[in-house]
Amino acid sequence: MAKQEKTAITPRRDEDYPEWYQQVVKAADLAETSPVRGCMVIKPWGYAIWENIQFVLDRMFKETGHRNAYFPLFIPMSFLQKEAEHVEGFAKECAVVTHHRLEADASGVLKPSSPLDEPLVVRPTSETIIGAMFSKWVQSYRDLPLLINQWANVVRWEMRTRLFLRTTEFLWQEGHTAHATQAEAEEETRKMLGVYTRFAQNYMAMPVIPGEKTAGERFPGAVNTYSIEAMMQDRKALQAGTSHFLGQKFAKASDIKFQDENGSEVLAWTTSWGVSTRLVGGLIMTHSDDNGLVLPPRLAPAHVVILPVIHKDADRAAVLEYCDRVASELRAVQYDGRAVRVEVDARDISGGEKVWSWIKKGIPVRLEIGPRDMASDSVFMGRRDREARDKKGVPRAELVATFATLLDEIQNGLFERAKAFRDENTVKIDKKDDFYAYFTPKNAEKPEIHGGFALSHWSGEEAVENQLREELNVTVRCIPQDAPEEEGTCVISGKPSRRRVIFAKSY
Repeated sequence: MAKQEKTAITPRRDEDYPEWYQQVVKAADLAETSPVRGCMVIKPWGYAIWENIQFVLDRMFKETGHRNAYFPLFIPMSFLQKEAEHVEGFAKECAVVTHHRLEADASGVLKPSSPLDEPLVVRPTSETIIGAMFSKWVQSYRDLPLLINQWANVVRWEMRTRLFLRTTEFLWQEGHTAHATQAEAEEETRKMLGVYTRFAQNYMAMPVIPGEKTAGERFPGAVNTYSIEAMMQDRKALQAGTSHFLGQKFAKASDIKFQDENGSEVLAWTTSWGVSTRLVGGLIMTHSDDNGLVLPPRLAPAHVVILPVIHKDADRAAVLEYCDRVASELRAVQYDGRAVRVEVDARDISGGEKVWSWIKKGIPVRLEIGPRDMASDSVFMGRRDREARDKKGVPRAELVATFATLLDEIQNGLFERAKAFRDENTVKIDKKDDFYAYFTPKNAEKPEIHGGFALSHWSGEEAVENQLREELNVTVRCIPQDAPEEEGTCVISGKPSRRRVIFAKSY
């Protein structure tokens, strides 16, 4: 048996995927757990990824006519009570503030005092509080459409947490819109799903399947929910963004009415849509390897790191001056509408330690520059999408002239690699026994990576969904948007079906 090459991350993905994920987060210095149970501290490198996600999405939202606003963190409990299905869906996850003061007792221990007249819910989502404001802002058809986005934090009381993927508090954006007609609101819902699809594929280099959620997987209170679903490297699905057509349910609960062109008072039609810091987790699990994080250039905090190679003090000034010159030339290059982001790492530590710290952080390009490279007016380049040992000398002028093209090559290559992986692990299954075998681990004590996306017929019965959730922990991830009509029979019940859906285990 061949000896396995040592990797920077242990365990490897194929040994213990959940622990591998935690170690990548740690090695890349993205985040760590906080003293508050279930919450995380996002460190600068991890937060810079989120800032780039924000920057791109915010631009895309504004290009589609949306404007940013901010709404309170606290929501009166009575607001949630107005929409029964909504409150039921979030009730178990709500954090509730019941007092507004702390007082010290006789022994100096702080205790809550002064109960609130009405408890306040720390927002799990903002439909109800935003609905209350929309009811004030919308009076006439001329006030519509109302297109609002909010960047904020939310709290959902999670029992089992994992950094970025599921935490008690997380960061997100939530769009909320009101429209004069059903058709306009439905068009908005689909439009924003398209925005998320383009962002995931063009910026995250993460192939996704857009589609409609089943009734059992809908957002609480929504008429229809749509999502983008991505495959991670353990072949589980990640719901990477959702867009909800809310109909007139929330408008009725919040009294969002307006006078139409005929002078009649009618209810508005509303939508909501959002993505969160879960996208950072998706980025990690889509591209990273057993040496650490791998980042697509369009979202990387920095595109390139320059590593001065200095063996003699006499060479230091000249090498650093040359490195600064290369950095300045690269910063003058435009990539995806912004200046190339460059790091120069002049720390006084060993060269190997430096190189591996940046490999683990996932920076797309590494440049090692020493006296020999200077003499030939070149750099020694490594790419994160290739093996760590795969490095070559490149003339400085050529590097600068072709750098934007190089970054695009890395970006596109990561997408194609992820798409090939997804396609290889998406199978059509038409027999119940084959379906169960596909999703049943052979080793129950330590389930290896197995399964993937099953493209199978489904009758639409909720009982089938419940059975699969209970027995296999498998759900219908979505009814693909581009799924053609195809007569068949449900893979589980044998009842008639008109199209195939995506079944998978998920996060």
